[in-house]
Amino acid sequence: MNDRTASDRTRDPSEPVARGDRMDSVTRVFVAHRNLLFTVAYEVLGSAADAEDVLQETWLRWAGVDLDTVRDQRAYLVRITTRQALSHLRTLGRRKESYVGPWLPEPLLTAPDVAEDVELADSVSMAMLLVLETLAPTERAVFVLREVFALGYDEIAEAVDKSPAAVRQIAHRARVHVAARRPRGAASAAETRRTVEAFRQAVATGDLQRLLDILAPDVVLLTDGGGVVQAAPAPVVGADQVAHVLGRVAAAMSLEPAQVNGDPALIVRLGGEIDTVMAMRIDDGVVTGLYAVRNPEKLSRLDRETALRR
Repeated sequence: MNDRTASDRTRDPSEPVARGDRMDSVTRVFVAHRNLLFTVAYEVLGSAADAEDVLQETWLRWAGVDLDTVRDQRAYLVRITTRQALSHLRTLGRRKESYVGPWLPEPLLTAPDVAEDVELADSVSMAMLLVLETLAPTERAVFVLREVFALGYDEIAEAVDKSPAAVRQIAHRARVHVAARRPRGAASAAETRRTVEAFRQAVATGDLQRLLDILAPDVVLLTDGGGVVQAAPAPVVGADQVAHVLGRVAAAMSLEPAQVNGDPALIVRLGGEIDTVMAMRIDDGVVTGLYAVRNPEKLSRLDRETALRR
């Protein structure tokens, strides 16, 4: 989605800047909250590349702030980040309109501590990020700030330029919308691991019946190639159709378990190189959604874990 390469970017200004033997206080505060700010931006955008851009813009604004005038540094930084993320979200929406095939969030390799924080893991899961895609930009920002980061309505109102009363209404509307679309029967971490492993073995061994037993009858496969690599141009619906697609490519696949966006997932390698990240939505013990990210531009962060924080 982001058409700039890493070499086009400037050095990350949020990296510690030494002055003598210590960082200056402005930089130190920013670095202390950096993982939180990235998580806010990523949950609003679903794009790590755009979230990094938001952090750079947040830093540029924060660098000019007189800390003596800031009562709550965390809230102030979150407010700047949210405003920048909302601006990017509108631009991202226009890019999605011309995107080739299904658009999926950018997957992140996450550390075990993300999975241990159940609420954080749920909020950054591929399934939840796709639910958040169905919200209007302001609704999404309000939902994330309220439900994930537990900010007060007054703080959120300042971040989204709305009155506290309006934010309450937006938050209620967003909660109802998300509740109607989130996984019906949330799987435990142990059940998710078992289901993902059973799926991996069924695909690896070509056991069609075992695969059909794991897939819901109305399972949906979304494949994001971004017009760069081969991918299904539209959702593949139904267990038989999805199993047929997986069976065609299974022989060339090497399926490697990984922790992606706080959930067990699979990294598909071809010739030793990462080709696809496959995440799943699991309802009542069966796979109802398969999310296969193949766009190379979205696979650049899978060589390292991304720190996420609430």
